[in-house]
Amino acid sequence: MAPPLRPNAVAFISPQNHPILIRTFEKGDELKYHYVAHTSLDVIEERTNGPTKSNDCYLGLLYAMDDIAAYGYITPLKMKIVLALPLTDSVVRDAEVIMTFKALHLAYYHASSNPFIRLHDTPTGVGSAKWKRFRQKVDEISRAASGGSVPS
Repeated sequence: MAPPLRPNAVAFISPQNHPILIRTFEKGDELKYHYVAHTSLDVIEERTNGPTKSNDCYLGLLYAMDDIAAYGYITPLKMKIVLALPLTDSVVRDAEVIMTFKALHLAYYHASSNPFIRLHDTPTGVGSAKWKRFRQKVDEISRAASGGSVPS
């Protein structure tokens, strides 16, 4: 049995390539995961605009760097989600990563569907107090992925 996923960070990036939320689960490495999110954009653009354009939301492993493996997901509305996992010798199952991405996508969908919250109401976007429930849901999904089952 493969060990559960242990996300190090998750990034939500707008269709205009502006980071909406970069949530790190490792203390002291915030800048590293901002870099991971921004470098992932080049690979995502290459995969979605290339000659083998696919309708699949899951982009798979984008790249591996030092001790991080970056996985990508792009929604039908071009919202990008990047998941940073620790690079280990264990097998990472695509099905588990896809379930995690779908749960993160659903959490964002529910948060952005709230008619009383504007997506970019402050320069920090989802960093504002109004988006507290969304950040909590992202943390909950990360804990669930670490435990092996992802909530829907």
